[in-house]
Amino acid sequence: EEGKRIFQLQDEQVQLALLAMRTFYFPGFRFVPTKKNRRRHSLNQEIRSSLRKLIEINGRKCEDSKNLLGLMLSASKTDNEFKMGIEEIIDECKTFYFAGKETTANLLTWATLLLALHKEWQDKAHGEVYQVCGKHKHPNAENLSSLKIVNMVLKETLRLYPPALFINRTVTRDVKLGKLDIPAGTQLNLPIIDIHHDVDIWGANADEFDPLRFADGKSYHLGAYFPLGLALPSVLGRILRWLRQSWRLQWSSSGLRLMSHRPMFMRR
Repeated sequence: EEGKRIFQLQDEQVQLALLAMRTFYFPGFRFVPTKKNRRRHSLNQEIRSSLRKLIEINGRKCEDSKNLLGLMLSASKTDNEFKMGIEEIIDECKTFYFAGKETTANLLTWATLLLALHKEWQDKAHGEVYQVCGKHKHPNAENLSSLKIVNMVLKETLRLYPPALFINRTVTRDVKLGKLDIPAGTQLNLPIIDIHHDVDIWGANADEFDPLRFADGKSYHLGAYFPLGLALPSVLGRILRWLRQSWRLQWSSSGLRLMSHRPMFMRR
């Protein structure tokens, strides 16, 4: 029940955030105690309080295990630069809840459409699923890691249609980025969709669906491909989401054939 409540609160948070994005912003207005601002603050406090309670309840059970919460709690006890505080763990848990819903749904919707539009890749995905998992076997961790083509399709889908158009990050300490000196407290706006479609990075066919970009484990600079964010701790969140998405796409690919007319907005 506590988990369901967090989902509901986050849904309300999203609606208020979208409303704020469509409204002209005056500097400092978010600190004015309007009805909506008070509700935003109340939602954030309730979500963090609920997550803190869940962590305290389940923390002792998971502390020595290898699940996601256990790994984060272990990271909170280290003395190196990767140490995670309780507030960071709460932030990651918020990401898990949010990513387990909208991000997964959006990715699978676009992946399904792209497979329907590109029959050759749909056939390759079918063949791989049959070869690796068979027709009736349930997927497991070993199977998921062997689905190279499915992973290529997912990565290319995230490149073309990332879950968010941009992400915001706040600089926590003074850093030098190339020729720029960025002081602590600066807010950075990273335009994911623009970078993912940059022809200087991805070539002249940057707007086209081509999973071969990620063949044989090929990777790109961290600043060129970040559909799920940049922060190191969120790697745990990406692993969780990736397993869910691979599992679902595997089963949707194994038992059906997809057909689609190309939508008007995707025609060149």
